[in-house]
Amino acid sequence: MQFINYTILTCVLLPISNTTYAQHYFDTSIPNILVKENAFIKKHPNAARPPIFEEIKSRLPEPVWPKRNDVVKCYWKAWQIAFSNVHGVTKENQFIQPYIDAAFNNHIFIWDSTFMLLFGRYGRKAFNFQASLDNFYHKQHNDGYICREIAETNGNEIFEKFDPSSTGPNIIPWAEWEYYLSSDDHERLKQVFSPLMAYYQWFRIYRSWPDGSYYSSGWGCGMDNQPRVPPEYDQRFSHAFMSWIDTTLQQIFAGKILICMAEKINRLNDVKEVQEDVSQLTTYVNQHMWDMKTAFYYDRFHDGRLSNVKSIAAFWALLAETVPQKDMSSFIAHLQNPEEFDRLHRVPTLSADTKGYNQDGGYWCGGVWAPTSYMVLSGLTKYRQDSLAHAIAVNHLNNVVEVFNETGTLWENYAPDKVKGNDKKDMVGWTGLVPISVLFEYIFGIRPTIDNTIIWDIRMTDEFGVKKYPYKQQGLINFWCARRAKDTDEPQVKIRSNIAFTLKLAWNKGSKIIHVKAN
Repeated sequence: MQFINYTILTCVLLPISNTTYAQHYFDTSIPNILVKENAFIKKHPNAARPPIFEEIKSRLPEPVWPKRNDVVKCYWKAWQIAFSNVHGVTKENQFIQPYIDAAFNNHIFIWDSTFMLLFGRYGRKAFNFQASLDNFYHKQHNDGYICREIAETNGNEIFEKFDPSSTGPNIIPWAEWEYYLSSDDHERLKQVFSPLMAYYQWFRIYRSWPDGSYYSSGWGCGMDNQPRVPPEYDQRFSHAFMSWIDTTLQQIFAGKILICMAEKINRLNDVKEVQEDVSQLTTYVNQHMWDMKTAFYYDRFHDGRLSNVKSIAAFWALLAETVPQKDMSSFIAHLQNPEEFDRLHRVPTLSADTKGYNQDGGYWCGGVWAPTSYMVLSGLTKYRQDSLAHAIAVNHLNNVVEVFNETGTLWENYAPDKVKGNDKKDMVGWTGLVPISVLFEYIFGIRPTIDNTIIWDIRMTDEFGVKKYPYKQQGLINFWCARRAKDTDEPQVKIRSNIAFTLKLAWNKGSKIIHVKAN
């Protein structure tokens, strides 16, 4: 693995006469050889017209839940709004693929795009949502840097490279890996590996402290106004010389995914140092960012003290799989404590017992956000905490749908202590995660995994199902489960698929393997 050295733009004044100076800028960035493998940089624009929802609705998966027609309506509303935010490339922005934007400010964001594609993968038969990331890869710098926010009007980067808020979070590998699990698209995995590795390496050089931990800022980490930095620093834009728990955990998570990718595409030699990084960082967070007394992970100040701000940022430890088994029950107990994260609407982004918590939400000071709640659910799955994940998902979906029933739309975030949507409405955007991904994966319990296998974890007793569920390159599956008297009854299911796969069927106190044949 080759890492680049520190990069600056040097301004030099060169004399052109006795009294006049010409200003010249020298780009001293040192190219990362992996960027030369980034095929997206030289790709020509795809001028295809973005699809219209009404024209492609029939290609989307269809949930069936007779008892909860309101949930199904919310599901379709999410797709309708999502497709209204799909745009084509322009000469001005120099993007290369039609894309979904954040429904926020006419900019594309790494943070938002990653989470949007975690529901967009279910709509890939109607539109290639995954290619939205190609526009970031296309604009990767020769040293591996990718700006976190790019204007859709003219393609300009919103931040200077070395601003603490200029990039991140480093979670793009997650979206690519989940897409791979669903689509089995080996070619895309090969294409994205090099730009993702180069970006990981850039992060390692330019976002880490000498002790190996990582830093960001309020804007850089995506949770703009959380009261994480000391008052003498700007909470939006300053790194405050802190080790940021989410940024450090995300680097572990990204590294582990890159290792998985490398195994699939036979590039393990490229990730040897990543393996070392992951091991060292895992040790670091458990030795220096974990508080045994409160059983929680915190930001760390430069003098070694831990913050007392209990942020949802800590739960990236679940996805990063850094939590030792001996600490797991005490750690996830915070999610089940009504004085902390188990509020009327789960999961608030700030614990209710932390100073600055806002019961109305206060944006990231307690607001319930689709992306971070989905992160918690996905992390619980890593540790097989499926019952807790299902309980949180039911609560989250019910609250979002109740607000939808009252307002007819989805919102940017939600109040933790009342049934209320906040800030921007029609936010699909990442709020589409709730009625699409959370519905399929945690309410219906259908989750694709490796080795041509789908887990169907059935916890509901209602009749429900999904038609035209996309799997692999060409697969379409119909799932149906009959109503049950109690959750310990073995589910009576019907599955129709045009491709063969292995189904791991699970229910309360039972499980079995079904080898589904193509028909």
